[in-house]
Formats: sequence, C-alpha cells, structure tokens
Amino acid sequence: MFDDSYNTITEPTEGLFKDKGSRFIGLAFPVKTELEVKEILANIKKKYHDATHHCYAYYIGHVGTPCSRMNDDGEPSGTAGKPIYGQILSHELKNILLVVVRYFGGTKLGVSGLINAYKECSKDTIANANIKTFKIKEIYAVHFDYNQMNNIMQILKNPDIEIKENCYDNNQMKILFHVGIRNAENICSQLRVMKNVNIKYIGTV
Repeated sequence: MFDDSYNTITEPTEGLFKDKGSRFIGLAFPVKTELEVKEILANIKKKYHDATHHCYAYYIGHVGTPCSRMNDDGEPSGTAGKPIYGQILSHELKNILLVVVRYFGGTKLGVSGLINAYKECSKDTIANANIKTFKIKEIYAVHFDYNQMNNIMQILKNPDIEIKENCYDNNQMKILFHVGIRNAENICSQLRVMKNVNIKYIGTV
C-alpha cells in the first residue's frame, strides 16, 4: 500500500547544541525545489560567514523518486551530513532542508563526538519545529461539453475532491481539480468512460 500523505515542517525553525566549546546552530526550512535550497544556503553562508562549517542535508519529494543530498562541508566524511540526514529520515520528514552551522571551540571532538553533535543539534531543531501532515493530491483538468455538466459534477461531488478552477468558453467547460492520490484512479476511470470527455494529468502536490 502506497503512502497517501507526508509530514513536513510548516515554517523555518532553529535548534542549538554545545560541546567542549563548539557551538552548533541548527536551521530547518520547508523546501520544494533545489533552487530554494541553493538560495537558502547562500543566505546562510552570508549570515554565518564567520562559522567554521555549514553542513546540511535535504529531502525533496513525496512521490516517485525523491531528491536528497548530504554535505559534510569539510568535516570528516560521514560525521555531519549523514547524521543530519539520519534525523530527517527517523522523523519521516519530507520537503525539508536541515543545516547545522558550527563554530569551532578549540577542542576537537573526534569522529564519534562530531556524529553525536550533529545528530543532537538536528534532533533539537526538529523538536522545535511545527510538523504537519499533508495529504498527497493529484491535479487534473477535465474538458467537456456544457450539456454534460450535471453528469460530470455528480462524479466530482466527492469529499476527496477540491475544485480549483471552473472555466466556460464557447459551450466548452474546463474544470481543474485536486483529488487524493488514493482515489485518483477511481475518479479518472469514471470520467474517461464518458463520451467526449477529455481528462489530463497536471501534476502532484
């Protein structure tokens, strides 16, 4: 059975962890594209330009193949990006960028110390976040003759459907709607068997 919902954070949030003089600042952001990630990272590097490291991980996408990445930014391999990403996965979050900015305190933490620091800072950041569950929906456009309106609406009057746009032009109708991914195929099948009705998949939200 596929997932029909996903969890993400609704707004930017922060966290903090300290160990042996080093200060770790966690910064989490809701994101949907890699372009957003690049812009946020550029702003963070400007704001925290005096930090020793800007390590991060992100997970974008809630259907199909997700886009994800980890970055240690100069820390020993696997000691920063991986534990940050691990917290994203363990909290089952999607469409999120999690950055941990480190200010070195003069004492080396060692591999295990670094892994723990980045993990705990990430955990604290997520603990401070407002997490919300969103239902995965598919977007469709259905085109039909105006005289078919009643029959079409009988199908679209479903609690799992949200009508977003309703256009009339020269006796032709176009309705743009969102439908829960679990019920999408059933709704589309009912529309496809109707004469002179054209339905087009637009995307997923």
